Amino acid sequence: MLAGVLKEIKSKENRVAMTPAGVEQMIARGHKVQVETTAGEGSGFTDKEYKKAGAAIAGSAQKIYQQCEMVMKVKEPLAIEYPLIRKDQIVFTYFHFAASEELTRAIIDSECIAIAYETVAKKDGYLPLLTPMSEVAGRMAIHEGAKYLEKTYGGKGILLGGVPGVVPGTVLVIGGGIVGTNAAKMACGLGAKVYLLDTNLERLRYLSDVMPKNCFPLMSSPSTIRDLIKESDLVIGAVLIPGAVAPKLITRDMLALMKKGSVIVDVAIDQGGCVETAKATTHDDPIYEVDGIIHYCVANMPGAVSMTSTLALTNATLPYALEIADKGSRNAAKRNPEIARGVNIIQGKVTYQGVAEAFGLPYEPLESVW
Repeated sequence: MLAGVLKEIKSKENRVAMTPAGVEQMIARGHKVQVETTAGEGSGFTDKEYKKAGAAIAGSAQKIYQQCEMVMKVKEPLAIEYPLIRKDQIVFTYFHFAASEELTRAIIDSECIAIAYETVAKKDGYLPLLTPMSEVAGRMAIHEGAKYLEKTYGGKGILLGGVPGVVPGTVLVIGGGIVGTNAAKMACGLGAKVYLLDTNLERLRYLSDVMPKNCFPLMSSPSTIRDLIKESDLVIGAVLIPGAVAPKLITRDMLALMKKGSVIVDVAIDQGGCVETAKATTHDDPIYEVDGIIHYCVANMPGAVSMTSTLALTNATLPYALEIADKGSRNAAKRNPEIARGVNIIQGKVTYQGVAEAFGLPYEPLESVW
């Protein structure tokens, strides 16, 4: 198979979908790889390194879309790319369809085979391709939240860890999954008082056992959120329903309960956000204020720490890319249920229920299409 690796064009997105080491493994399996020129520079990989690994360097994204059977990205295609995607072409990337009807309909119209990193799932629900970026985003959420609590950015002027004789800041993390757990660990490490909410009692028991003593896992409810948001300096939205729109757990009226200059980091913004007042922002313009509360809603947070993120991501995605290249998308999906769960749209048909429900589109189970 001829696979193409595209240069990311989303604002300040410096990750790349495959490292030179990954290219070497693809070549060793008998495949060919084209890499768009300078695609790896933001993550520290040069065209020379890709060529040494066996890749051909393509001068433009157009050439890769025209020639390659499978194209790999990190972030979803942007509007400028929609006309370039071909019928039956495999596009393997993070899509987060439920957050964008425009993207969903464009991919339907293209009749390509859209395999979404974020819904590739194991039998127990574990998301192997979302997990590494969730780990990065969770840890980054505390870094960014702590920064924007500084008075110079309009925040309260709170140091999360406090100092001797001064109480530490309070952090509320909504969602006890990968993002939330990593956020809570970072906040605890800084010395903050941390509340970690989830609706799964079994998960809460686990978190109670493994988290530091300054972390308090609690059952989530609207009432609990309203109570805790009053004392919180930093709120992290870390809710995920795989492939579906995130529920709005922090409503506009709750902002009035918060202290002015507090910060909300909505990591769920890729799936529409779990904060009613959240709207996607970029690394160029990351924050805005609503009712005196600073909102940070960057939709590609890990792109800012691109070297770490690229290595973590490609460690996870490469085995699946190799399997799809070896067997073709249809056979790979038939033989590997994890890949089958990643197929969101195929030849104009929506095969992932959460995406169909998000926009009232017809849903067709994958087995009825292939």
